[in-house]
Amino acid sequence: EWKNTFATWDPRDFCNISEVVLPLDTYWSPPVFILERVNGQDSDMNYMVLMHNGTFNSTRPFQVTLTCSLIILKFPFDTQTCNLSIASYLYSAVTDLVMKMRRTAFESMKDSQSLLLTDGEWKFTNLSTTEHTEIMEDRGYSVITYQISMERRPTLYILNLILPTCALYMLDMAVLFGPSSLEEKINFQIAIILGSSMLAVILNNSLPTSSDKPPVIGTH
Repeated sequence: EWKNTFATWDPRDFCNISEVVLPLDTYWSPPVFILERVNGQDSDMNYMVLMHNGTFNSTRPFQVTLTCSLIILKFPFDTQTCNLSIASYLYSAVTDLVMKMRRTAFESMKDSQSLLLTDGEWKFTNLSTTEHTEIMEDRGYSVITYQISMERRPTLYILNLILPTCALYMLDMAVLFGPSSLEEKINFQIAIILGSSMLAVILNNSLPTSSDKPPVIGTH
């Protein structure tokens, strides 16, 4: 939302019309960018609402893919934090354009929890925001950063990975100290190694590649 003092009128002179919907390129609009964006689908809602007092309002939904460095040491009981930074590198924050939050972080978090519910692997837990100025080439640019916290739902990994792994190791210990013959122990140990290798392959296909450290479950 922004204001243009040259785009005003008196609604009484125009049949009490207090707002109009215009194409986005009719007047100037602030060009903003998502810094962590990799790709995504742009919005087709290229319109904005102009109020009689010169206030412009533009709401445009986007579906984007962002880069995010994950820490999976505690997988599958990990909590991740990703940033979504919105900025405009065409206008200096000192003289031209200063971006401000329209709503508080608490209000945005409540809206996200009530509207953006999914049945996927991740559960949205918290949202915080910061307004700051980023310096690039001796110029300051206004940036708003959303810090999104997510928690992994571990039930599927517990049933498919952790419990079978624990069962294999318990069987391994039972056979190792049992009264079986050496040949039977060797055959069972080979079966244990094959089962552990299969679980390792499943775990490797489930983990993201953007983490620098392996999870504890994968190192033991």
